[in-house]
Amino acid sequence: MTTDAEVIIKVENLHKVYNKVHALNGINEEIRRGEVVVVVGPSGSGKSTFLRSLNLLEVPTEGKIYFEGTDITDKATDINKHRQRMGMVFQHFNLFPHMTVLKNLMIAPMKLQGKSEEEAKKKALELLDRVGLAHRADAYPSQLSGGQKQRIAIVRALAMDPDVMLFDEPTSALDPEMVGEVLDIMKELGREGMTMVVVTHEMGFAKEVADRVIFIDQGVIQEQNSPAEFFGNPQNKRLKDFLSKVL
Repeated sequence: MTTDAEVIIKVENLHKVYNKVHALNGINEEIRRGEVVVVVGPSGSGKSTFLRSLNLLEVPTEGKIYFEGTDITDKATDINKHRQRMGMVFQHFNLFPHMTVLKNLMIAPMKLQGKSEEEAKKKALELLDRVGLAHRADAYPSQLSGGQKQRIAIVRALAMDPDVMLFDEPTSALDPEMVGEVLDIMKELGREGMTMVVVTHEMGFAKEVADRVIFIDQGVIQEQNSPAEFFGNPQNKRLKDFLSKVL
């Protein structure tokens, strides 16, 4: 059994209905602190809806989500306060095009956490150096490659010192040769103990980095296991069929 202190996100009976389509159908799940959980499944399976529900970018039709012990689905909860501790990286980079890379990284810590310009700049430059992009601090997003933009999007989330990082297909919009540079940063974060929930098509990343792999189809968790068991000894017929197509 896990203790409550170890569980950073707890999902209870999660449902999401769009126009009578049941995108999520009664999901129960726990994400433990320091765990890397990779979520896979076919297109339209509900995996991104599940991920986006974890910080209420998708508001559940039914069910509860607890983040660090607080029910964030409660109307009285200040979700923006909790989102500051949940870094989110999207398929498309969502950088401010009119701001330099450095300003993109500084704005949230200054506005939301009250950091001074000096503090925010120091942290931003440290993060840029860490991902090998210190030399691009004064560039604008339009001057960067897709892989560089996604690395910036990751460190922008890290600039807020989050307790958990959520990744929604972070490499699917990238040219194939740029995927590796983004996955390398994510691997490093996982090795350092960052709690991560990653929706991805990158099965190699799941095998190498995940503590647990979850297979969602038709809005339901059909199977989950350690990478070795998940890929080496799948039990669910749908999962076997899915893996036969993607591996």
